[in-house]
This record gives sequence, C-alpha cells and structure tokens, in this order.
Amino acid sequence: MMPEVSIRIGERLFKVSCQDGEESALHQAAGLLNTEAKTLEGQSRRLPEGQMLLMAGLMVADKHVAAASERRQLEEAVARQEARIKDLEGQVEHGRMQAAPHDDRVSEALARIAERMEALAELAERKSGAHA
Repeated sequence: MMPEVSIRIGERLFKVSCQDGEESALHQAAGLLNTEAKTLEGQSRRLPEGQMLLMAGLMVADKHVAAASERRQLEEAVARQEARIKDLEGQVEHGRMQAAPHDDRVSEALARIAERMEALAELAERKSGAHA
C-alpha cells in the first residue's frame, strides 16, 4: 500500500499518495510549490485556487528550467577547461620530449667527463705509485 502524505500548498491541505520512501522528496517538492504559492498570495489581487496552483507550478518549473540551463552551461565550461588542461598537458609532454634529447646529451657528456676523470685518476695513481 502506498503511503499517504499531507502537504500544504497555500492555505489548502492536500492528501497525496506516493511510493514508499519518497515521502521526504514529496515534502521537499511541496515546500518549493508552497513557497511560490505564498509569493502569489502576497500579491494584491486574489487568484482562484486552480490558477494559483498553476502559476506556482509554472514558477517552480521556470526555476527548474533556468537551473538546468545553468547546469548545462557549467558542464560546457567544465568540458572546455578539461580540454584546455588536456591541451596544456600535451604541450608539457611535447616540451619534455624536446628537452629529453638535450638531457640525454648532457647525461652523455657527464658520463664522458666521469670516464675521463676515472682515467686521469688511474693515471695519477699509476704515476704516484711509480714514483714511490
């Protein structure tokens, strides 16, 4: 059996059935509709109940449409930023690849210097041993 929930919209109490576990979501949605209904009730002219409920529903729907549009814009901005990040990562990697041959040349030069220093050290050691 579906639970029955009492919600207040404007000055009227409604009993509404919902799926089990959806009571909280229903109260939250009713709260949004009630907020808009109170806004309409606060206006100087009195609207018939049906028109007030329709207008309140349209106001909630309008906010939903605006929020959905803003969300799409934010998702597009995030996608652009992610593409920019990927592009920058590619540029960094390209820079690393161009720098790598230079790094390799430096490493090779250092290895040759180290070999030469070892050779000089051996020569100096032999000469110092020969003079001893």
